[in-house]
Amino acid sequence: DSRGSYETGAFDVRGPAPRATEVSRALRALSETGAYAHPAVDASPGWWQRPVRLELAPESPRKEAPARPGARPVLIVGARGALGRAFVRLCALRGLPVVACSRAQLDVAEADVDTMRSVIARADPWAVVNAAGYVRVDDAESDAAACFRANADGPARLAAVCAEQGRPLAVFSSGLVFDGGLDRPYLERDGLAPLGVYGRSKAELERRVAELHPGALVVRTSALFSPWDEANFAADTLRRLAGGEIVTAAEDIRVSPTYVPDLVNATLDLLVDGERGRWHLANDGATSWADWARAVAEVAGLPAERVAGVPFCELGLAAARPARSVLGSERGVLLPGWRAALERWFAHPSRRAAWDERSSPLAGTGV
Repeated sequence: DSRGSYETGAFDVRGPAPRATEVSRALRALSETGAYAHPAVDASPGWWQRPVRLELAPESPRKEAPARPGARPVLIVGARGALGRAFVRLCALRGLPVVACSRAQLDVAEADVDTMRSVIARADPWAVVNAAGYVRVDDAESDAAACFRANADGPARLAAVCAEQGRPLAVFSSGLVFDGGLDRPYLERDGLAPLGVYGRSKAELERRVAELHPGALVVRTSALFSPWDEANFAADTLRRLAGGEIVTAAEDIRVSPTYVPDLVNATLDLLVDGERGRWHLANDGATSWADWARAVAEVAGLPAERVAGVPFCELGLAAARPARSVLGSERGVLLPGWRAALERWFAHPSRRAAWDERSSPLAGTGV
């Protein structure tokens, strides 16, 4: 539509060739045998039978229909983190039952294979999503062992168990596996050359997961921002600009901002479709960090002059960044443009509620 949204049918035509989706397999099965089964279909009534069909802002449903008894869940590992919480929310929206696994229930970085086997077998999921990981890019430079345990060693054990039990798995990598030397968006086939510890941990994740579970879905993404989490660049920029601060951001580093609801929905679509291998999932387009901050100011009606663009080297950060970690895709650009996503982020009910409270004349008065 005019906002860049696209709804697939039997085929997804956003790639170089039409890609058959699960809908096409359902149509074939129904026409040939009169029967079709998939855990996502078995879980709950279709959206047209659920209250969400009547809601204007379906990313935050007021009430969802319960899953059907006996329906197999999606297991979300790292369910208390920002990405994990988004998966739990959007699975509920889609009528997919979830087993939400916190670090206390399964610490991927530390758990052994037997513990993972037990947790996964007990949940009996039709798919596993690893949303856990070490995300502090600069801290990783002085904490490499912990970073590799969380981002490579633990997920490798998880991949081995999922492969052993025949379960689809989705894991997340990063545009920081590249060195930024290309003058075009990076594609799934491009070689890896990470500049820092965090990027090396994600490159090792990709290598080991591909080796241990060739059927796994490996999603590379970039620069996440979410309506349900304040610990991201867009939310921090908005908070600081609204407080009258000057926001300093790199003018010479280009990234692909990625809206978490778009990322999660696309990942779930690919899991339902039985896709595997590397996929780049980032909102279409690219920007510098400084221009992204200016775009935040624009959507919020705040002065963009408060954004000071500087060279990355002046920020004093510990980890090197590629000058360009922009993600394209040779398999299909599944997410709409990042600017339209930023507008949806600012207009999201969760974001608007926080903004309205902050910008109220009574804000900070104790009233």
